[in-house]
Amino acid sequence: MRRLVSVLMLGALAACSHLGGSKADTEEQEYDVKARPQEDVAPPPFPKAASLVEFSADAATGNRFLIDADTLSLVADEMVRYVMVVRSSGGAENVSFEGISCLTRQQRNYAFGTRGGGWSPARDSQWLPIEARSGSAPRLVLAGDFFCGSNVRPRSLREILQLLRYGRR
Repeated sequence: MRRLVSVLMLGALAACSHLGGSKADTEEQEYDVKARPQEDVAPPPFPKAASLVEFSADAATGNRFLIDADTLSLVADEMVRYVMVVRSSGGAENVSFEGISCLTRQQRNYAFGTRGGGWSPARDSQWLPIEARSGSAPRLVLAGDFFCGSNVRPRSLREILQLLRYGRR
């Protein structure tokens, strides 16, 4: 009888260890935003100066980075959508409607602002990793300092706005 119990326990342990799977199996099962169908997202109203909140992202460029607080939205408990305005020291302005996935640390452009205050859909809009490369500094800062922190779920809109407006306390 003891031998039967030992054999059953060893079998149960082997089954449990198999449930964990290999590292490759786990990586394949991780949620990937790119695996989702690319949803069409209508851009929000064009930003108004009164709703823009500045944040520090890349002092080396001399650019100013602003988020339209009225366009911040949480999507599916894992993503933040927003409009970002980048102003150069020379007066040029770029406006983009974007999303950041806290779960996968990826970013996607949905649309870009036009001179007339409208939107032009982003061509080849894909989820891309947020990496330390040229032009990614504001997204790294948004994901790490404001939207996600070290979490896979975004902070609440209230907390995000508080952090953007007043910084950490």
